[in-house]
Amino acid sequence: MRGYQLSQEYEFAYKLSVLLGKVRTTVPIVPYIPTRRQPPQRSLNVVSAWEGNQNILADLIERFHIDTKRCLEFGVEYGFSAVALSSFFASVTGVDTFHGDQHTINKDDIFDETVRRLSPYSNIELIRSDYRDFIKQEHGTYGLIHVDIIHTYADTFACGLWSARHSDCTIFHDTNSFAPVR
Repeated sequence: MRGYQLSQEYEFAYKLSVLLGKVRTTVPIVPYIPTRRQPPQRSLNVVSAWEGNQNILADLIERFHIDTKRCLEFGVEYGFSAVALSSFFASVTGVDTFHGDQHTINKDDIFDETVRRLSPYSNIELIRSDYRDFIKQEHGTYGLIHVDIIHTYADTFACGLWSARHSDCTIFHDTNSFAPVR
């Protein structure tokens, strides 16, 4: 029941922020424009909405002085971004339910398939978990956290806030495709 109440609170907060955004000035979103593009050493041959993003990781790490010991990814799906991240970080932890969500086409259980696909990459650890269960435990801090979960305001806010408190840099995917997330 508590999770439902939190969801309602976050949705109310979203609606309130939209309303207040119409009457007061907002914080400008400064676009990140990479100065160089470098493909990672590792890549995975699967279709991914993340295609192209892998080429800016080196620039992002250098520009923002990101510690490359530990990286966390919320939302692994088939593993494209996890493999790209594993080229730059000593350890990548991927957290996903591996069942899709309301915004994905595939709702099948893809955990075993993804484990097999990523097995050649010894620095990637996959954890089958909902982000809400994962963040209840203490996991220390990360150089980078990538948030690509269910694209609702409530979920992205909760996961993003935890991520910002536990990383040097937090990046989000699909912020333009899903207006509430932005």
